[in-house]
Amino acid sequence: MRARLVLISPSYTRLWLGQAVSTVGDAVFSTTLVLWVATVLAKGEPWAPQAVSGVLLAGGVAVMFVGPLAGVFVDRWNKRATMLGTEVLRGTIVAMLTAVSLLPVHAMPVAVWLTLIYVSVLVLNSTGQFFTPARFAVIADMVSGEADRARAAGIAQATAQTAWIIGPPLAAPLLFTVGLEWALLLNAVSYLVSYLAIRSVDIPEPAAASAPEREPRAADAPEAAAAPEAGKSRKRTGLLTEFRAGLSFFARSRFLVALLALAVIGQLGMGALSTLNVFFVTGNLHGSAEQFGYFGMAMGFGGIAGALCAGRAVKLIGARRTTWIGLLVTGTLLFVYSRQDNVVAGLLLMLTFAIPLTALNTAMSPLLLAATTREFRGRVVAVFYPMTRLSSLLAAALSGWLAGGGLPHFGRTVAGMHFTPVDTIIAGAGVLVVAAGVYARIALPDTEAAPAPAPEPVPAGQAGP
Repeated sequence: MRARLVLISPSYTRLWLGQAVSTVGDAVFSTTLVLWVATVLAKGEPWAPQAVSGVLLAGGVAVMFVGPLAGVFVDRWNKRATMLGTEVLRGTIVAMLTAVSLLPVHAMPVAVWLTLIYVSVLVLNSTGQFFTPARFAVIADMVSGEADRARAAGIAQATAQTAWIIGPPLAAPLLFTVGLEWALLLNAVSYLVSYLAIRSVDIPEPAAASAPEREPRAADAPEAAAAPEAGKSRKRTGLLTEFRAGLSFFARSRFLVALLALAVIGQLGMGALSTLNVFFVTGNLHGSAEQFGYFGMAMGFGGIAGALCAGRAVKLIGARRTTWIGLLVTGTLLFVYSRQDNVVAGLLLMLTFAIPLTALNTAMSPLLLAATTREFRGRVVAVFYPMTRLSSLLAAALSGWLAGGGLPHFGRTVAGMHFTPVDTIIAGAGVLVVAAGVYARIALPDTEAAPAPAPEPVPAGQAGP
Protein backbone atom coordinates (compact mmCIF):
# COMPACT_ATOMS: atom_id res chain seq x y z
CA MET A 1 0.00 0.00 0.00
CA ARG A 2 1.31 3.43 -0.94
CA ALA A 3 2.18 5.61 2.06
CA ARG A 4 0.22 8.85 2.39
CA LEU A 5 1.22 12.05 4.08
CA VAL A 6 -0.79 12.49 7.28
CA LEU A 7 -0.30 15.46 9.60
CA ILE A 8 -1.83 14.74 13.02
CA SER A 9 -5.00 13.27 11.42
CA PRO A 10 -6.46 12.78 7.91
CA SER A 11 -9.07 15.51 8.50
CA TYR A 12 -6.48 17.98 9.73
CA THR A 13 -4.25 17.11 6.76
CA ARG A 14 -6.99 17.96 4.25
CA LEU A 15 -7.78 21.19 6.08
CA TRP A 16 -4.08 22.10 6.16
CA LEU A 17 -3.62 21.37 2.45
CA GLY A 18 -6.43 23.68 1.44
CA GLN A 19 -5.15 26.43 3.70
CA ALA A 20 -1.58 26.01 2.44
CA VAL A 21 -2.69 26.55 -1.17
CA SER A 22 -4.81 29.53 -0.13
CA THR A 23 -1.92 31.10 1.81
CA VAL A 24 0.40 30.87 -1.18
CA GLY A 25 -2.33 32.46 -3.29
CA ASP A 26 -2.68 35.29 -0.76
CA ALA A 27 1.09 35.90 -0.80
CA VAL A 28 1.12 36.09 -4.60
CA PHE A 29 -1.98 38.33 -4.59
CA SER A 30 -0.65 40.80 -2.01
CA THR A 31 2.78 41.09 -3.64
CA THR A 32 1.25 41.43 -7.11
CA LEU A 33 -1.02 44.29 -6.08
CA VAL A 34 1.84 46.19 -4.44
CA LEU A 35 4.06 45.70 -7.50
CA TRP A 36 1.30 46.65 -9.94
CA VAL A 37 0.37 49.82 -8.07
CA ALA A 38 4.03 50.86 -7.68
CA THR A 39 5.33 49.99 -11.17
CA VAL A 40 2.29 50.41 -13.42
CA LEU A 41 -0.54 52.41 -11.92
CA ALA A 42 1.61 55.01 -10.10
CA LYS A 43 4.82 54.63 -12.07
CA GLY A 44 7.02 57.72 -11.80
CA GLU A 45 4.51 59.58 -9.65
CA PRO A 46 5.65 61.31 -6.43
CA TRP A 47 2.60 59.89 -4.64
CA ALA A 48 3.49 56.28 -5.48
CA PRO A 49 4.57 55.40 -1.87
CA GLN A 50 1.29 56.74 -0.52
CA ALA A 51 -0.64 54.69 -3.10
CA VAL A 52 1.18 51.53 -2.04
CA SER A 53 0.69 52.29 1.65
CA GLY A 54 -3.04 52.50 0.97
CA VAL A 55 -3.04 48.79 0.09
CA LEU A 56 -1.43 47.94 3.43
CA LEU A 57 -3.65 50.38 5.32
CA ALA A 58 -6.82 48.81 3.89
CA GLY A 59 -5.77 45.44 5.34
CA GLY A 60 -4.91 46.99 8.69
CA VAL A 61 -8.28 48.75 8.94
CA ALA A 62 -10.07 45.42 8.47
CA VAL A 63 -8.07 43.79 11.26
CA MET A 64 -8.58 46.65 13.70
CA PHE A 65 -12.25 47.48 13.16
CA VAL A 66 -13.90 44.34 11.78
CA GLY A 67 -11.87 41.72 13.67
CA PRO A 68 -13.13 42.40 17.22
CA LEU A 69 -16.84 42.25 16.28
CA ALA A 70 -16.37 39.33 13.88
CA GLY A 71 -15.64 37.08 16.84
CA VAL A 72 -19.17 37.53 18.19
CA PHE A 73 -20.69 36.19 14.96
CA VAL A 74 -18.19 33.35 14.74
CA ASP A 75 -19.19 32.23 18.24
CA ARG A 76 -22.85 32.25 17.12
CA TRP A 77 -22.48 30.57 13.74
CA ASN A 78 -21.62 27.09 12.55
CA LYS A 79 -17.83 27.16 12.13
CA ARG A 80 -17.69 24.96 9.02
CA ALA A 81 -20.39 26.99 7.28
CA THR A 82 -18.56 30.19 8.21
CA MET A 83 -15.31 28.96 6.67
CA LEU A 84 -17.07 27.78 3.51
CA GLY A 85 -18.94 31.08 3.17
CA THR A 86 -15.82 33.19 3.54
CA GLU A 87 -13.99 31.20 0.85
CA VAL A 88 -16.93 31.61 -1.55
CA LEU A 89 -17.05 35.35 -0.91
CA ARG A 90 -13.29 35.86 -1.18
CA GLY A 91 -13.05 33.76 -4.33
CA THR A 92 -15.92 35.71 -5.92
CA ILE A 93 -14.35 39.08 -5.11
CA VAL A 94 -10.97 38.08 -6.56
CA ALA A 95 -12.66 36.57 -9.63
CA MET A 96 -14.52 39.86 -10.22
CA LEU A 97 -11.29 41.83 -9.78
CA THR A 98 -9.64 39.45 -12.26
CA ALA A 99 -12.36 40.20 -14.82
CA VAL A 100 -11.93 43.97 -14.36
CA SER A 101 -8.14 43.64 -14.71
CA LEU A 102 -8.65 42.53 -18.32
CA LEU A 103 -9.41 46.17 -19.14
CA PRO A 104 -6.48 48.35 -20.24
CA VAL A 105 -5.15 50.66 -17.53
CA HIS A 106 -6.26 53.79 -19.39
CA ALA A 107 -9.86 52.55 -19.50
CA MET A 108 -10.48 54.02 -16.04
CA PRO A 109 -8.99 56.92 -14.09
CA VAL A 110 -6.22 56.06 -11.65
CA ALA A 111 -8.41 57.12 -8.73
CA VAL A 112 -11.05 54.57 -9.76
CA TRP A 113 -8.45 51.80 -10.06
CA LEU A 114 -7.05 52.63 -6.62
CA THR A 115 -10.51 52.76 -5.07
CA LEU A 116 -11.37 49.39 -6.58
CA ILE A 117 -8.15 47.86 -5.23
CA TYR A 118 -8.52 49.36 -1.76
CA VAL A 119 -12.14 48.27 -1.43
CA SER A 120 -11.28 44.76 -2.63
CA VAL A 121 -8.42 44.45 -0.13
CA LEU A 122 -10.62 45.83 2.65
CA VAL A 123 -13.43 43.34 1.94
CA LEU A 124 -11.04 40.41 1.52
CA ASN A 125 -9.30 41.14 4.81
CA SER A 126 -12.61 41.82 6.57
CA THR A 127 -13.89 38.43 5.42
CA GLY A 128 -10.66 36.88 6.64
CA GLN A 129 -11.45 38.16 10.14
CA PHE A 130 -14.33 35.67 10.19
CA PHE A 131 -12.29 32.83 8.71
CA THR A 132 -9.38 33.01 11.16
CA PRO A 133 -11.29 32.61 14.47
CA ALA A 134 -13.57 29.99 12.87
CA ARG A 135 -10.53 27.96 11.83
CA PHE A 136 -9.03 28.45 15.30
CA ALA A 137 -12.18 27.00 16.88
CA VAL A 138 -12.28 24.10 14.41
CA ILE A 139 -8.65 23.18 15.09
CA ALA A 140 -9.41 23.28 18.82
CA ASP A 141 -12.14 20.67 18.34
CA MET A 142 -10.15 18.64 15.83
CA VAL A 143 -6.83 18.49 17.73
CA SER A 144 -6.52 17.71 21.44
CA GLY A 145 -3.55 17.74 23.80
CA GLU A 146 -0.98 20.46 24.36
CA ALA A 147 1.75 18.80 22.28
CA ASP A 148 -0.48 18.11 19.26
CA ARG A 149 -1.95 21.60 19.40
CA ALA A 150 1.54 23.07 19.47
CA ARG A 151 2.37 20.80 16.55
CA ALA A 152 -0.65 22.09 14.63
CA ALA A 153 0.32 25.69 15.39
CA GLY A 154 3.89 24.94 14.31
CA ILE A 155 2.69 23.46 11.03
CA ALA A 156 0.56 26.55 10.43
CA GLN A 157 3.52 28.85 11.16
CA ALA A 158 5.83 26.86 8.91
CA THR A 159 3.23 26.87 6.14
CA ALA A 160 2.83 30.64 6.37
CA GLN A 161 6.59 31.17 6.32
CA THR A 162 6.96 28.87 3.33
CA ALA A 163 4.15 30.65 1.49
CA TRP A 164 5.92 33.97 1.90
CA ILE A 165 9.14 32.45 0.61
CA ILE A 166 7.38 30.96 -2.44
CA GLY A 167 4.71 33.59 -3.14
CA PRO A 168 6.63 36.86 -3.67
CA PRO A 169 9.17 35.35 -6.13
CA LEU A 170 6.22 33.97 -8.13
CA ALA A 171 4.39 37.28 -8.19
CA ALA A 172 6.88 39.32 -10.23
CA PRO A 173 7.25 36.79 -13.12
CA LEU A 174 3.49 36.30 -13.28
CA LEU A 175 2.85 40.04 -13.36
CA PHE A 176 5.49 41.02 -15.89
CA THR A 177 5.34 37.97 -18.20
CA VAL A 178 1.71 36.85 -18.36
CA GLY A 179 -0.09 39.82 -16.83
CA LEU A 180 -1.98 40.95 -13.73
CA GLU A 181 -5.07 38.88 -14.50
CA TRP A 182 -3.22 35.56 -14.24
CA ALA A 183 -1.72 36.42 -10.85
CA LEU A 184 -5.19 37.35 -9.59
CA LEU A 185 -6.74 34.22 -11.11
CA LEU A 186 -4.23 32.09 -9.20
CA ASN A 187 -5.56 33.49 -5.93
CA ALA A 188 -9.18 32.91 -6.98
CA VAL A 189 -8.36 29.27 -7.75
CA SER A 190 -6.61 28.92 -4.37
CA TYR A 191 -9.85 29.87 -2.60
CA LEU A 192 -11.65 27.19 -4.61
CA VAL A 193 -9.09 24.61 -3.46
CA SER A 194 -9.54 25.74 0.15
CA TYR A 195 -13.33 25.51 -0.21
CA LEU A 196 -13.15 21.94 -1.54
CA ALA A 197 -10.76 20.94 1.25
CA ILE A 198 -13.12 22.29 3.93
CA ARG A 199 -16.09 20.55 2.27
CA SER A 200 -14.21 17.25 2.45
CA VAL A 201 -13.83 17.46 6.24
CA ASP A 202 -16.63 16.51 8.61
CA ILE A 203 -16.59 19.07 11.42
CA PRO A 204 -19.34 18.29 13.93
CA GLU A 205 -20.77 21.32 15.69
CA PRO A 206 -20.96 20.83 19.49
CA ALA A 207 -24.49 20.48 20.83
CA ALA A 208 -23.92 22.86 23.73
CA ALA A 209 -21.89 25.86 22.62
CA SER A 210 -21.38 27.12 26.13
CA ALA A 211 -19.79 23.95 27.45
CA PRO A 212 -16.04 23.85 27.92
CA GLU A 213 -14.27 21.24 25.82
CA ARG A 214 -12.98 19.52 28.94
CA GLU A 215 -12.21 20.24 32.55
CA PRO A 216 -8.71 21.69 32.00
CA ARG A 217 -5.85 21.08 34.30
CA ALA A 218 -4.96 24.09 36.40
CA ALA A 219 -1.40 23.78 35.18
CA ASP A 220 -2.63 24.31 31.62
CA ALA A 221 -4.86 27.30 32.20
CA PRO A 222 -6.47 27.83 35.59
CA GLU A 223 -9.02 30.32 34.35
CA ALA A 224 -10.55 27.96 31.79
CA ALA A 225 -11.85 25.78 34.60
CA ALA A 226 -14.17 28.60 35.61
CA ALA A 227 -16.44 28.24 32.59
CA PRO A 228 -20.18 28.84 32.67
CA GLU A 229 -22.22 25.76 33.48
CA ALA A 230 -22.09 23.19 30.72
CA GLY A 231 -25.26 22.37 28.89
CA LYS A 232 -27.22 25.44 29.95
CA SER A 233 -29.01 27.02 27.05
CA ARG A 234 -28.72 30.77 26.77
CA LYS A 235 -31.00 33.11 24.90
CA ARG A 236 -29.10 35.03 22.24
CA THR A 237 -28.61 38.67 23.15
CA GLY A 238 -27.49 41.76 21.28
CA LEU A 239 -24.23 42.09 19.40
CA LEU A 240 -22.67 44.64 21.73
CA THR A 241 -23.87 42.72 24.79
CA GLU A 242 -22.13 39.54 23.61
CA PHE A 243 -19.06 41.52 22.61
CA ARG A 244 -18.88 43.01 26.10
CA ALA A 245 -19.31 39.52 27.56
CA GLY A 246 -16.29 38.39 25.54
CA LEU A 247 -14.26 41.35 26.79
CA SER A 248 -15.36 40.59 30.36
CA PHE A 249 -14.31 36.94 30.00
CA PHE A 250 -10.93 38.07 28.67
CA ALA A 251 -10.38 40.73 31.34
CA ARG A 252 -11.33 38.40 34.23
CA SER A 253 -8.81 35.79 33.14
CA ARG A 254 -5.40 36.70 34.50
CA PHE A 255 -3.89 34.02 32.31
CA LEU A 256 -5.32 35.49 29.07
CA VAL A 257 -4.33 39.01 30.10
CA ALA A 258 -0.79 37.79 30.76
CA LEU A 259 -0.63 36.09 27.34
CA LEU A 260 -1.87 39.26 25.66
CA ALA A 261 0.68 41.37 27.52
CA LEU A 262 3.49 39.07 26.39
CA ALA A 263 2.30 39.13 22.79
CA VAL A 264 1.98 42.93 22.81
CA ILE A 265 5.48 43.43 24.25
CA GLY A 266 6.91 40.97 21.74
CA GLN A 267 5.20 42.78 18.86
CA LEU A 268 6.59 46.10 20.11
CA GLY A 269 10.05 44.65 19.63
CA MET A 270 9.28 43.09 16.25
CA GLY A 271 7.56 46.26 15.00
CA ALA A 272 10.76 48.22 15.60
CA LEU A 273 12.86 45.62 13.79
CA SER A 274 10.48 45.45 10.81
CA THR A 275 10.57 49.22 10.37
CA LEU A 276 14.30 49.82 10.85
CA ASN A 277 15.94 46.66 9.58
CA VAL A 278 16.37 47.96 6.03
CA PHE A 279 18.27 50.98 7.40
CA PHE A 280 20.28 48.77 9.76
CA VAL A 281 21.31 46.43 6.93
CA THR A 282 22.30 49.21 4.52
CA GLY A 283 23.89 51.36 7.23
CA ASN A 284 25.29 49.45 10.18
CA LEU A 285 25.91 46.19 8.28
CA HIS A 286 27.21 48.04 5.18
CA GLY A 287 25.02 45.92 2.90
CA SER A 288 23.22 46.83 -0.32
CA ALA A 289 19.49 47.21 -0.89
CA GLU A 290 19.59 43.99 -2.92
CA GLN A 291 21.14 42.11 0.00
CA PHE A 292 18.29 43.20 2.26
CA GLY A 293 16.06 40.64 0.52
CA TYR A 294 18.24 37.85 1.88
CA PHE A 295 17.35 38.88 5.42
CA GLY A 296 13.69 38.21 4.70
CA MET A 297 14.63 34.78 3.36
CA ALA A 298 16.74 34.10 6.47
CA MET A 299 13.75 34.98 8.67
CA GLY A 300 11.58 32.68 6.58
CA PHE A 301 13.88 29.66 6.81
CA GLY A 302 14.52 30.26 10.49
CA GLY A 303 10.78 30.54 11.03
CA ILE A 304 10.20 27.18 9.35
CA ALA A 305 12.85 25.54 11.54
CA GLY A 306 11.40 27.11 14.69
CA ALA A 307 7.85 26.10 13.82
CA LEU A 308 8.84 22.51 13.15
CA CYS A 309 10.83 22.31 16.40
CA ALA A 310 8.14 23.92 18.54
CA GLY A 311 5.99 20.79 18.92
CA ARG A 312 8.93 18.77 20.20
CA ALA A 313 9.96 21.58 22.56
CA VAL A 314 6.44 21.80 24.01
CA LYS A 315 6.34 18.04 24.46
CA LEU A 316 9.69 18.05 26.29
CA ILE A 317 9.42 21.13 28.51
CA GLY A 318 5.81 22.33 28.15
CA ALA A 319 4.25 25.32 26.43
CA ARG A 320 4.89 27.73 29.30
CA ARG A 321 8.62 27.06 29.56
CA THR A 322 8.92 27.20 25.76
CA THR A 323 7.27 30.63 25.83
CA TRP A 324 9.35 32.33 28.51
CA ILE A 325 12.63 30.71 27.49
CA GLY A 326 11.91 31.65 23.88
CA LEU A 327 11.36 35.28 24.87
CA LEU A 328 14.64 35.42 26.81
CA VAL A 329 16.64 33.87 23.95
CA THR A 330 14.90 35.97 21.27
CA GLY A 331 15.52 39.24 23.12
CA THR A 332 19.16 38.38 23.74
CA LEU A 333 19.75 37.50 20.08
CA LEU A 334 18.04 40.72 18.96
CA PHE A 335 20.38 42.75 21.18
CA VAL A 336 23.42 40.87 19.83
CA TYR A 337 22.16 41.45 16.28
CA SER A 338 22.02 45.20 16.92
CA ARG A 339 25.78 45.20 17.65
CA GLN A 340 26.86 43.57 14.35
CA ASP A 341 28.72 45.43 11.60
CA ASN A 342 28.84 43.02 8.63
CA VAL A 343 26.26 41.30 6.44
CA VAL A 344 27.35 37.69 6.98
CA ALA A 345 27.17 37.87 10.77
CA GLY A 346 23.86 39.70 10.51
CA LEU A 347 22.38 37.03 8.23
CA LEU A 348 23.44 34.19 10.53
CA LEU A 349 21.99 35.94 13.56
CA MET A 350 18.76 36.75 11.74
CA LEU A 351 18.37 33.08 10.80
CA THR A 352 19.08 32.01 14.39
CA PHE A 353 16.86 34.73 15.87
CA ALA A 354 13.82 33.54 13.89
CA ILE A 355 13.95 30.02 15.40
CA PRO A 356 13.09 30.82 19.06
CA LEU A 357 10.81 33.65 17.94
CA THR A 358 8.61 31.31 15.92
CA ALA A 359 8.81 28.58 18.55
CA LEU A 360 7.47 30.86 21.28
CA ASN A 361 4.71 32.18 19.02
CA THR A 362 3.75 28.58 18.30
CA ALA A 363 3.82 27.60 21.98
CA MET A 364 1.39 30.37 22.87
CA SER A 365 -1.35 28.83 20.70
CA PRO A 366 -2.09 25.81 22.95
CA LEU A 367 -1.97 28.09 25.98
CA LEU A 368 -4.56 30.37 24.38
CA LEU A 369 -6.73 27.37 23.48
CA ALA A 370 -6.56 25.86 26.95
CA ALA A 371 -7.45 29.17 28.60
CA THR A 372 -10.56 29.72 26.44
CA THR A 373 -13.88 27.93 26.64
CA ARG A 374 -15.68 26.88 23.47
CA GLU A 375 -18.31 29.59 23.94
CA PHE A 376 -15.79 32.44 23.81
CA ARG A 377 -13.15 31.22 21.34
CA GLY A 378 -14.16 33.49 18.47
CA ARG A 379 -14.29 36.59 20.64
CA VAL A 380 -11.01 35.83 22.42
CA VAL A 381 -9.16 35.42 19.11
CA ALA A 382 -10.89 38.52 17.73
CA VAL A 383 -9.51 40.55 20.66
CA PHE A 384 -6.09 38.93 20.88
CA TYR A 385 -4.86 39.32 17.31
CA PRO A 386 -6.06 42.90 16.62
CA MET A 387 -4.41 44.06 19.84
CA THR A 388 -1.09 42.50 18.84
CA ARG A 389 -1.44 44.00 15.35
CA LEU A 390 -2.09 47.43 16.89
CA SER A 391 1.00 47.18 19.08
CA SER A 392 3.10 46.29 16.02
CA LEU A 393 1.75 49.30 14.12
CA LEU A 394 2.42 51.62 17.08
CA ALA A 395 5.95 50.27 17.43
CA ALA A 396 6.55 50.80 13.71
CA ALA A 397 5.33 54.41 13.93
CA LEU A 398 7.26 55.19 17.14
CA SER A 399 10.52 53.63 15.98
CA GLY A 400 10.27 55.42 12.63
CA TRP A 401 9.73 58.74 14.40
CA LEU A 402 12.59 58.16 16.83
CA ALA A 403 15.03 57.11 14.10
CA GLY A 404 13.90 59.89 11.75
CA GLY A 405 14.20 62.80 14.16
CA GLY A 406 13.17 61.85 17.66
CA LEU A 407 16.81 61.12 18.52
CA PRO A 408 18.58 63.88 16.59
CA HIS A 409 22.37 63.63 16.32
CA PHE A 410 22.30 60.75 18.78
CA GLY A 411 25.65 59.04 19.20
CA ARG A 412 27.10 57.50 22.31
CA THR A 413 30.01 55.22 23.11
CA VAL A 414 29.46 52.91 26.08
CA ALA A 415 32.03 50.30 27.15
CA GLY A 416 33.74 50.65 23.80
CA MET A 417 30.52 50.17 21.84
CA HIS A 418 29.23 53.01 19.66
CA PHE A 419 25.43 53.44 19.48
CA THR A 420 23.51 55.18 16.69
CA PRO A 421 19.74 55.89 16.65
CA VAL A 422 18.86 52.82 14.56
CA ASP A 423 20.89 50.22 16.43
CA THR A 424 19.95 51.80 19.79
CA ILE A 425 16.24 51.34 19.05
CA ILE A 426 16.78 47.74 17.93
CA ALA A 427 18.90 47.05 21.03
CA GLY A 428 16.18 48.61 23.20
CA ALA A 429 13.62 46.34 21.52
CA GLY A 430 15.79 43.36 22.46
CA VAL A 431 15.94 44.48 26.09
CA LEU A 432 12.15 44.90 26.04
CA VAL A 433 11.67 41.33 24.79
CA VAL A 434 14.03 40.02 27.51
CA ALA A 435 11.93 41.89 30.09
CA ALA A 436 8.86 40.16 28.62
CA GLY A 437 10.60 36.83 29.18
CA VAL A 438 11.20 37.66 32.83
CA TYR A 439 7.55 38.70 33.18
CA ALA A 440 6.45 35.46 31.47
CA ARG A 441 8.47 33.41 33.94
CA ILE A 442 6.51 35.06 36.77
CA ALA A 443 3.07 35.32 35.11
CA LEU A 444 3.11 31.81 33.62
CA PRO A 445 4.30 29.68 36.56
CA ASP A 446 4.97 25.99 36.06
CA THR A 447 3.04 25.08 39.20
CA GLU A 448 -0.69 24.92 39.73
CA ALA A 449 -2.50 28.09 40.69
CA ALA A 450 -5.95 28.79 42.10
CA PRO A 451 -8.67 29.27 39.48
CA ALA A 452 -9.88 32.77 38.74
CA PRO A 453 -13.47 33.89 39.42
CA ALA A 454 -15.98 32.71 36.82
CA PRO A 455 -16.71 35.16 34.03
CA GLU A 456 -19.91 37.13 34.40
CA PRO A 457 -22.62 35.45 32.33
CA VAL A 458 -24.56 37.48 29.81
CA PRO A 459 -28.01 38.05 31.34
CA ALA A 460 -30.57 36.01 29.44
CA GLY A 461 -32.99 38.14 27.52
CA GLN A 462 -31.04 41.38 28.00
CA ALA A 463 -31.82 43.81 25.25
CA GLY A 464 -29.13 44.72 22.78
CA PRO A 465 -28.71 46.31 19.39
